[in-house]
Amino acid sequence: MVNKVTLIGRLGKDPVLKHFSNDNAIAEFSVATDESYKNKEGQKVEQTEWHNVKIPTKKQAEIAEKYLKKGSLVYVEGKIRTRSYDDKDGNKKYLTEIICETFRMLDGKKDSGGGGNYDNGGGSSYSTNNNQSTRNQEAPANTSAADDDLPF
Repeated sequence: MVNKVTLIGRLGKDPVLKHFSNDNAIAEFSVATDESYKNKEGQKVEQTEWHNVKIPTKKQAEIAEKYLKKGSLVYVEGKIRTRSYDDKDGNKKYLTEIICETFRMLDGKKDSGGGGNYDNGGGSSYSTNNNQSTRNQEAPANTSAADDDLPF
């Protein structure tokens, strides 16, 4: 059986980092994906879906918090998890979320501090595997000495 999801979309808000007492952290954010089609009347219809994403490892969560911002274009790969909880009135609620195993920043970082820009369009992806973090890196098209402080 396979539980796999792949998304390309834009962040709806900056990632929120949550720390735990065991020195672990997770990042949470939402990603919007959209599609358009023509209905029976021939009118164009646009539909947006919102996805709750969690990055469950500290290193990747910290990278996401630092470099992903509202509106960032991101590739997310992971698995779907649905969990339930009881609200304050005792009603059972369900929450579906994407547990991120790999993400890739698809648009370049705009550095307002004068450090220059980089384009990682073919660049860095971050993945988690059994709580071990790995980074796969291809050479970016444009690099400079100002990029030396970047983790990818």
